[in-house]
Amino acid sequence: MTLLTYQVFKTIADVGSFHKAADILGLTPSAISHAISSMENELGFSVLTRSKAGVSLTNYGEQLLPYVNAVLNCDESLKQEIAELNGLKQGKVKIGVFSSVCTSWLPEILHSFKKKYTEIDIEVFQGTYDDVVYWIKNGVVDLGFLSVSSAKDIPIEPLYRDELLCVLPSGTKANKSTNYIDIEEMKHHQFVTQRDSTDADIQNFLKENSLQVQSNYHVVDDLSTIALVEKGFGICLMPKLVMTDIPYKVDSYPTKPSASRIIGLAAMNPNFMAPAVRTMFNHIVDKYQENEFKK
Repeated sequence: MTLLTYQVFKTIADVGSFHKAADILGLTPSAISHAISSMENELGFSVLTRSKAGVSLTNYGEQLLPYVNAVLNCDESLKQEIAELNGLKQGKVKIGVFSSVCTSWLPEILHSFKKKYTEIDIEVFQGTYDDVVYWIKNGVVDLGFLSVSSAKDIPIEPLYRDELLCVLPSGTKANKSTNYIDIEEMKHHQFVTQRDSTDADIQNFLKENSLQVQSNYHVVDDLSTIALVEKGFGICLMPKLVMTDIPYKVDSYPTKPSASRIIGLAAMNPNFMAPAVRTMFNHIVDKYQENEFKK
């Protein structure tokens, strides 16, 4: 099998269509079909299922995809290394991000990086912690922002300590004499919660402090959560980074006991990054790593 065959397979897996893959790769639909047929004949099993709804991976195809991604990523690394030896800064970097980093940091990262490295292309994938973990492990992205607690066995470089705040509808804090919200006060409120995959650090705080929260609202998006709080459907815990320039009338207070998440930059093989990826990694670390995490 050739690299083109691998690229055809990956592109179809990404877009779910032979015709769309042909447009993206600049090939005819018949060439795409021939490449997949040849691949399946050589493998001895089907990797794609065709139906009226589109094209999807078979179980065998799903198992092969991470290895195909690894081959294509190695090819990209080789091209970047050759460009590096020739004194050129070029290539592609794929980054996975979660919501608050996407809105607060990413625009400035992209702007400052592209200004300095015009020949390096950047592709961004936004999702939950679980999405980013999956993308890193399966070679979909080169780098990913995660909280340290959600990274688990993925190597991660700590960057930033982000305080957790308790968010209430404006003017509803019961104890006006304190500038924080303690556990006892939280127990008197219903919560608007997010799924574990969205912010594991908040779920950890609830468990560590024996907060058996009751909630009828389980959302994924940060701003959707805060919007429900504004309208009086409950309170929530939210990282401070999320609360910058929000358009909702809510009050936020530090928690007691205090809590935070540590945001980091993760890569599956940090010692073997392609030149463009290493350049982006260093750019982000230099820009956002707080003193307490510097080595």
